Parts: sequence; C-alpha cells; structure tokens
Amino acid sequence: MSDQNETGQRVLQPSSWTRPRGYANGIVAAGETIFLAGQIGWDTEGRLADDMAGQVDQALTNIVTLLAEAGAVPRHLVRLTWYVTDLRAYRENQTAIGAAYRRVIGRHFPTMSVIGISQLVEPAAMVEIEATAVMPPSRG
Repeated sequence: MSDQNETGQRVLQPSSWTRPRGYANGIVAAGETIFLAGQIGWDTEGRLADDMAGQVDQALTNIVTLLAEAGAVPRHLVRLTWYVTDLRAYRENQTAIGAAYRRVIGRHFPTMSVIGISQLVEPAAMVEIEATAVMPPSRG
C-alpha cells in the first residue's frame, strides 16, 4: 500500500510492515531535485548552539532557509541523512529533538537515516544533516 501526499510524493508503505514513527521507509517523487550539503547547528554569525537539540533545531532551520532559496518548503523533503557524534546524547534528547523537528519541519516525515560518527569537520558540531527535496513539476 502506498500513500500519496499533497506534493504528489508517494510514500512506500507495504501493508504487511509496521508503519514507522517519524520517518518513511521510501518515497517516490517526480520533479526538480534539490540537493543540500550537510548543515550543522550554527547560526548566520557562525555560532553553534550549546546542546544537541539546539544544534538540530538550527541545522533544520538552515535546511528550511536553503529550501526557500529554491522556492521549496519542508514538505518537499524526500530524504534527510543525520550524522551525530554522540548517539547516546541523541537518544537521551529524542523528546527535545522531536519537538524541534516538528517546530521547524512540521509533521512531514521523509526517509531518514541517523548515523553515528566519531567527529565532524567543525570540532564543536554534534550533528550534521544532509537533505534532498523534490519540487513537483509545475502545472502551468
């Protein structure tokens, strides 16, 4: 069974599988593809947030800002890949991270992977998030 959302993306959800919470297993989308480099939790002044949830909030805000440059919005996201330097901190802060996600992205859940790594290029960064979005073909 597949569900189509308001942007024409088709979420792949086999009927025999348990529906995932907070992400999709697969999405089919057609249109203009937007690829975003990994975004970390720093603001326009280059200041990193102090904690994991704050860095996630800012990294997602940076993604939404870049999407807007392309004329896209969060519901056009089809993939997020998260790199985190401390999986324990990620797990311990899931409630705050989820709240930040819903505040910035809303209740749109693209495909996602969270990967634990030893470090990022920016030494104080705790998370980096890559994003892919697809804007539907214009109807005009």
